[in-house]
Amino acid sequence: MKNESFWKILQYVNRYRGYAFFSILFNLLSAALATFVFILLDPFLKVLFGISEVSDVEPVFYYSIDYVFDYLNYTLSQYIQLSGKESALIWVCKLIAIIFLFKNIFRYLAIVLMGPVRKGVVTDIRSNIFDKLLALPLSFFSDERKGDLLGRVTVDVVEVESSILKIIETIIKEPFVVIISLVTVFSINTKLALFTLGPVLVIVLLVGMIGRTLKKKSLAVQNKLGDTLSIIDEAISGLRIIQAFNAEKYQSKKFREEHNTWKRLSIRLILRNGLASPLTEFLLITVLATLLWYGGYLVFSGELEASKFFVFIGMFYNIVAPTKSLSSAFYSVQKGMGAVERIDKILNAEISIKEKVDAKSISNFNQSIHYKDITFTYDGQFEVLKKVNLEIPKGNIVALVGLSGAGKTTMADLLPRFYDATSGQILIDNIDIRDYKLKELRGLMGIVSQQPILFNDTIFNNIAFGLENVSEAEVIEAAKVANAHDFIVQTENGYQTIIGDSGGKLSGGQRQRLTIARAVLQNPAILILDEATSSLDSESEKLVQDALFKLMQNRTSIVIAHRLSTIQHADIIVVMQDGEILEKGTHHELLKHNGVYQKLVNLQSF
Repeated sequence: MKNESFWKILQYVNRYRGYAFFSILFNLLSAALATFVFILLDPFLKVLFGISEVSDVEPVFYYSIDYVFDYLNYTLSQYIQLSGKESALIWVCKLIAIIFLFKNIFRYLAIVLMGPVRKGVVTDIRSNIFDKLLALPLSFFSDERKGDLLGRVTVDVVEVESSILKIIETIIKEPFVVIISLVTVFSINTKLALFTLGPVLVIVLLVGMIGRTLKKKSLAVQNKLGDTLSIIDEAISGLRIIQAFNAEKYQSKKFREEHNTWKRLSIRLILRNGLASPLTEFLLITVLATLLWYGGYLVFSGELEASKFFVFIGMFYNIVAPTKSLSSAFYSVQKGMGAVERIDKILNAEISIKEKVDAKSISNFNQSIHYKDITFTYDGQFEVLKKVNLEIPKGNIVALVGLSGAGKTTMADLLPRFYDATSGQILIDNIDIRDYKLKELRGLMGIVSQQPILFNDTIFNNIAFGLENVSEAEVIEAAKVANAHDFIVQTENGYQTIIGDSGGKLSGGQRQRLTIARAVLQNPAILILDEATSSLDSESEKLVQDALFKLMQNRTSIVIAHRLSTIQHADIIVVMQDGEILEKGTHHELLKHNGVYQKLVNLQSF
């Protein structure tokens, strides 16, 4: 699973493969030039200090690293004959400077080109997470904390970038350098190469064993950070209550306990992750010290030339540095996999509200809405609705009443498919709503909820939310119907006034009237009003109730109400209790029945 997740993350790079290709190419060129400098040392040392004779014959090409040494020896020899050893020394120094100049230019270009890849992938992952969150059913969020979800979209994605994406160039460049260096050291002296390679492989395996626990520790750190962010989110959302109940110390203590736990886990992760570089470096330096001893022995015994031993040491360094980088990359990947796993929990979450491939279009309906033997449960155990049957003729106003927990809101939520019924069917014109296109089905409906849902945007954009090409005149007309126009024009910038987070700059009644204006502007075939007037004062309630009454004429409406005085005009009043329909009829019919509805009316009259 973790390998699949890792490669899934790297697949995001495909969109930026042009940048990635040239970044990797420049990295390889940079590595090749760095390697060439060490190869240049051998003929330079030999010729410059008279270790070998000047070569006058250009060598014939053959497949071996020795050909490179011979050709460089010949070139340097020709230059010494023409200009002398001192000039040759200056020429070689200039050549080394030029090589390192181009090496670093290529390195810079590689870094610049990798920037769009890393930031582009982060943007794509974050956008995909956000799109998936918008598509997930409401049931998914009942088990998740908002702060933790925010942590996955922000902190975890950054962790993926810093821990995984930065090793893209490492997994291409460093093996390339290691392979070239290995070929060179084996060409110089096979015995010394084998002597050195064995301990290096042992080091790689040891680093791998230590790094395996990082994923689990990283996951614990990310989860705890999610819990901490959730507490921050809840504290900001509930600040009014925290201050009203003098609970600042309690909330602060709760936050500090969670944050200190995160700190302890993070320190343990740092301690384990910090082992990568110093442990690898110590072990490799130990191998290097052994190499110097054994290599020196081979030089003294005449089995290895001193100049080639210098090159061997340089090429061994070219193995040490990439090995160290690869071990750090391995640690980094293991650390980042915890964040990947948390991100995958969202990206792989099942979208239970699915649209059929051959879904039917719907722009209006002609006959009725029919709840047929509807049973629903949130957790698979407790039945919120039990075999509910209800037919709503087109154009009727249906009021759902009953005590809290009776299943009224659940009934309304099933119609736009925020949830799907556990069993039974909801039919519109005798066709199951699951057979319709989801977007078009929801487009039939306008919803005003008990808690006003507004966004930190202008009043205009909140009223016109989700609609395109809406004129200012249409928005103003909708606001007038909802009795919102008068207070809107008195705000600082009128319809362009920013209302703050969740409409925090407005009163409760003003916020609710904006949501009603939004529903008015949408002009839906079906209205769902969930305690739409509960946040209004008496004067505003009367005005808005009159506006809603006009709006509901010749329109199918489902009204959830606790205040029975507001639904006496309904065509059908449905009395619910414990997920079942006990009574239904008009206001006068139910009063004559002298049942549960009569008791509710008497309680409110009292």
